[in-house]
Amino acid sequence: MLRSTRPTCWGFATVMALGVFSALAPAGASAQGPASPTAHIDNLHRALIDVMKQGKQLGPKGRYDKLAPVLFKTYDVPLMARIAVGPSWDSMPPAQQAHVIDAFSRMMVATYASRFDEFSGERFEILQTVEQAPSAKLVKTRVIQSNGKAVSLNYLVRLVGAEWKAVDVFLDGTISELASRRAEFTSILKSGGPDALISSLRQQGDKLLAGG
Repeated sequence: MLRSTRPTCWGFATVMALGVFSALAPAGASAQGPASPTAHIDNLHRALIDVMKQGKQLGPKGRYDKLAPVLFKTYDVPLMARIAVGPSWDSMPPAQQAHVIDAFSRMMVATYASRFDEFSGERFEILQTVEQAPSAKLVKTRVIQSNGKAVSLNYLVRLVGAEWKAVDVFLDGTISELASRRAEFTSILKSGGPDALISSLRQQGDKLLAGG
């Protein structure tokens, strides 16, 4: 069962992420990797279905343990943390940045473990891949729910070395995880600074993993 309640910020998130790509894109990066972007996302979807089918038996912690290696292979998590934090990132010392990435990673996996918690006949379909300047692609997919309703899931991916990595996912085609996270993080950083953000991320992860 797929759960989500994120605000719509597609245009902002795309410009924000692609702007970071311009600065970080590796020299001479090729569009040809060992696996295509669609194959990369298909592997994630297969893992999600597998975990959903075992969801109740695994529980939140079991789903977390199964999904963690898949998600870390699928997503460029450190870059996602950096984009979500925004301009404040450069003012953080390296140790604090590492704590943010660690807490963000745990919260992200816990979110997936909470959202994809049981199977009732859902299936994923990959629709098309669209070029996104300067060095990214948008992999458009959808999940067909048991009632026949289709929910769009679009992945923004870029080539990192020899592997494609996703840096954002858009529910209903427009609801950006990164854009909503950035709004949330900016508010926390303004009121309490990096330590408050790290604490909040850890608390979110703990709450999600304590769920049923």
